[in-house]
Amino acid sequence: MKSNPKSAKKSRLQLLHQYYNYTGFYKFLGASLKKALPPILIFIAILVFVNYFVININDVLIYVTNHYSDAIVFSVFFASESLLGLIPPEIFIAWSDKAAEPILYLSGLALLSYLGGIVSYFIGNAITKIPAVHEYLEVKMSKHIKNTRKWGGFLIIVGALLPIPFSITSIAAGMIQYPFGSYLLFGLLRFVRFYLYALAIFNLV
Repeated sequence: MKSNPKSAKKSRLQLLHQYYNYTGFYKFLGASLKKALPPILIFIAILVFVNYFVININDVLIYVTNHYSDAIVFSVFFASESLLGLIPPEIFIAWSDKAAEPILYLSGLALLSYLGGIVSYFIGNAITKIPAVHEYLEVKMSKHIKNTRKWGGFLIIVGALLPIPFSITSIAAGMIQYPFGSYLLFGLLRFVRFYLYALAIFNLV
């Protein structure tokens, strides 16, 4: 008697669901969302407050646009996205809204963030060849590396979409030598994050 493909498929999905439930992925995802929402709301609240009560954000962004070349702003952003995501991308997304072609500049930022993640991936890969540095980061990033080993692509998706520094997720992926092709595929969701955030930020500034 032949097995029903739909039941087999359902069975595999159930097993996958059980695995992620058992390993704590859903709890981790829920905790990440709880951590992600407050910074976004705080950033928006600060943006609105500063814009209405301190200084016009439009004027600040126009000043930056007029006094700093695009190459400098893009270079600073790329460096940040390659090295632990030190500067919130939302600042640059707001800046792109004041450019002559906002969507083009936003897409450029998304591409640089994606490329910065790739640089971080190879940094993580290279770190494994430096025992002292590798050991230090294994301690500092132990939880992230452990989770990446368990959940792989799902954690990269979370890093690409949520306000978790994508660079840290990418370094962890490189350290465990997560398949590069799969990393590139999941990392494309970084573009989705930028476009979604732009929908909100462009309407505020």
